[in-house]
Amino acid sequence: MPAYLRLGQSRGVVRRVPETPGVPDSDAGVRAANARLRELLMERDTRIAEQDAEIAVLREHLAGLQSQVADLAARVKANSRNSSRPPSSDGLAKPAPKSLRGKSGRKPGRPKGQPGATMQLTDHPDKKVRHRPSQCRCCGTSLKSAPVTGMERRQVIDIPPVRAAVTEHQLFTLLCGCGEETKAQAPDAVAAPVQYGPRIMGAGVYLWHGQFLSRDRACQALAELAGCAPSPGALAAAARKTAGLIAPALKEIARQLISSDVVHFDETEFRAAGKLAWVHSASSGKFVLVTVHAKRGKEGMAAAGFCHLSAASRSTMPGSPTTATQALQATPCATRTCSGS
Repeated sequence: MPAYLRLGQSRGVVRRVPETPGVPDSDAGVRAANARLRELLMERDTRIAEQDAEIAVLREHLAGLQSQVADLAARVKANSRNSSRPPSSDGLAKPAPKSLRGKSGRKPGRPKGQPGATMQLTDHPDKKVRHRPSQCRCCGTSLKSAPVTGMERRQVIDIPPVRAAVTEHQLFTLLCGCGEETKAQAPDAVAAPVQYGPRIMGAGVYLWHGQFLSRDRACQALAELAGCAPSPGALAAAARKTAGLIAPALKEIARQLISSDVVHFDETEFRAAGKLAWVHSASSGKFVLVTVHAKRGKEGMAAAGFCHLSAASRSTMPGSPTTATQALQATPCATRTCSGS
């Protein structure tokens, strides 16, 4: 019996009841309804197929994006410790160094038997301050004329107050009997009406380049410690003058290094004027030359005065000691180099 037939309970007869309103109660109406249903099903199947194809494309695109994200994340986390990248590529984001030393089990403090470093009294103090008791601690009698029965020494080591001293150079003009006036000449180092001396400027250059204070902070330190505050421009001029004065010594150091049998080269990144630069070092025995250059490798070392290194020698900067030794054996030139890490 068709699904659209229902048993009439009132008279016990079978009646046709259409399931869809508006469908004629005839065979033609049923066929038309079925045809419409088939069309709707075909449209639904078409939409589902289109959606399945679009989902497949989106899934493929999502997989590509996930792969790119994973690759970028791996690049961000990559450094010289977990990849083949050189240590120089880490920049300022280097991981904190970790000590390779294990626990020794030794207690803190100076080991037993090791000589100490106790401060010793000097026999020639710069100043002596005598302290005498005014009265007896027992009966209160005055001790103004009492004899001395003992003396304990205690010494305090300190820096005396540092204040800048002003030296005035007076250049007199004298009149000769012939009527000619002659004026005295100032010392070579006194070239301006008011200027800073070599000690204060040398201390400023030392704080700036020796202790790595900024130029402004070096000037501030001089103002607080010595009571005079040279301007940053004056300190920069003093640094340039100092560089000119020590230039012959630097050339001699470079000459001694070039003539050495073994020279250790090294380099590390450094910030200069807000940009990445490279600190180059060359050392052999008591001679050490440290320079800063914008380039690493042979270009920076050539700027430091090592432009005469042979190709075999240059290839060992940086490199392994074995490679350096092989290069030395194959290099007949006077310059012999051995690189470090």
